[in-house]
Amino acid sequence: MNAVILFIFDFIKNKTIPMIEIKKADLGDLPTLQNISKQSFTETFSGINTPENMEKYLQENFNTTQLTLEINNPDSPFYIAYLDEEAVGYLKLNLGSAQTEELEDTTLEIQRIYVLQAFHRKKIGQLLFDQALKVAQQIAVDYIWLGVWEENHRALQFYAKNGFVTFDKHIFILGNDQQTDLLMKLAIKPNPNE
Repeated sequence: MNAVILFIFDFIKNKTIPMIEIKKADLGDLPTLQNISKQSFTETFSGINTPENMEKYLQENFNTTQLTLEINNPDSPFYIAYLDEEAVGYLKLNLGSAQTEELEDTTLEIQRIYVLQAFHRKKIGQLLFDQALKVAQQIAVDYIWLGVWEENHRALQFYAKNGFVTFDKHIFILGNDQQTDLLMKLAIKPNPNE
């Protein structure tokens, strides 16, 4: 019995715990953001959309020119998640006029939380969401909002678990397919440490 306890202790003591780090992105991260965007979007949505619609969406939204415009917009910060120094996902936020819907000025949009499929269930999406929450508290918005495809049950469950509620919907165009996104929001409480 003692040998088992010592083995477990030795295993825990010598086991390397993966390091997850969130860093603000800049234009030098364009290839990384482009790769994660294309791979994550394809992994998540290719099984339920036509190849033509997927290709059109990827070409229009993740090309170098489009992503450069987004990265250079000071109202659209990106944050990359690194697991043991490997980029595995990212967060894109929109403030003010960069938001994809005209809402009140005191809101923050999460436009993307993308995590590569091989790294799901490692709390990376949660850490990226926590970064959005931190930014929301720092800039003192009333709420965070986002749009989620009504068929993306995994994402809907994630956001509901984090306290988001549905308040509206809008049409999302993927290729030539009109899809319905549910708009969800989360009220932000002031940071008690400030």
